[in-house]
Amino acid sequence: MKNQRVFPGIILIGFGAFLFLQQSGFTVLQTLYSWPTLLIIIGVAFLGQGYSANDHEAILPGVIIAGFGLHYHMAGKILIWPNNTIGMLVLFISIGYFLRFQKTNNGLFQAFLFLVLALLLLFYDKVAEYFGLLQNGLSFVWKFWPAVIILVGIYFLFKKKK
Repeated sequence: MKNQRVFPGIILIGFGAFLFLQQSGFTVLQTLYSWPTLLIIIGVAFLGQGYSANDHEAILPGVIIAGFGLHYHMAGKILIWPNNTIGMLVLFISIGYFLRFQKTNNGLFQAFLFLVLALLLLFYDKVAEYFGLLQNGLSFVWKFWPAVIILVGIYFLFKKKK
């Protein structure tokens, strides 16, 4: 039986600390008094549930939620942090699958698939500029890569198990 005390414990401690610091007027952490911090607290609670209580299925949502909170804190404040929200979400999904794979030995293919998709989304402009894809005839084909992703998804959805 899985230990169900870790998640609510971390949520209560995290939200309590957040509200206490916010009400105390502690100005050093003023930039952390926002909704992305609450996302990080919820994500850490899922990760705590995943690792401490051996509920390994909680690792994936923990990484996604904490990562999204981290992204919204970092975007626009750190120069090297990408502003592409969709690409970062897909990257966090990939990282979540990799971390869950370490514990369950399940989901490695999905981790690599999301990693490739994240790299395409995050670095599309640089790759296209580097190879000069927009100047030659490949630009027409490159416009339809989302359709290829949809077709691969349909294939996996309706593929029969052996």
